Amino acid sequence: MLVYPSGLDLSSSHLRFLTARIREHRCAIGSRWRRLSAGRQALLAADRPFYSGKHKKHGMNVQVLADPAGRLLWASPALPGAVHDIRAAREHGILDALTSANLDCWADKDYRGAGLAARVPYRGRWDNLSEGQQAVNRSQAKIRALVEPAVAILKTWRLLRKLRCSTTRITSLVQAVLTLHLTCSN
Repeated sequence: MLVYPSGLDLSSSHLRFLTARIREHRCAIGSRWRRLSAGRQALLAADRPFYSGKHKKHGMNVQVLADPAGRLLWASPALPGAVHDIRAAREHGILDALTSANLDCWADKDYRGAGLAARVPYRGRWDNLSEGQQAVNRSQAKIRALVEPAVAILKTWRLLRKLRCSTTRITSLVQAVLTLHLTCSN
């Protein structure tokens, strides 16, 4: 999972318009005070679905598939940061595709409940796991370490680390980076 900060494009005239509407609404409901001014609240309009409680910041959820050599193969369309990894994988049809293709997939603990589509490590504190479970988790960590460079490839693109554009454009940007990476790696 990749989570990147993002913001909505908002011109200053739109910001002033939205600020005025928020002030009017506050007057209409008789609100006496708020932690945020109307202008600051306008900057946060419609951002709630993009807030990730896990990371405590706004972001996007992009699912990534890589081959055993760590080469990036596919990146999903971006979803709001509040979307859990297993839900994103189900929405994009990743789990069904892996199951029907009978492919082995190693995933992190966020994919617990994926069924046969993804192998996940045993849950629990390391010292509470049996020797066999620890060995399985160690071997799985070694396999997953091979594909971590694929995630790092996307994180090295500064464009994706500091997104300040409309959320509708993020999928296009991720796909463009993926295309550039695949073109350069061939």
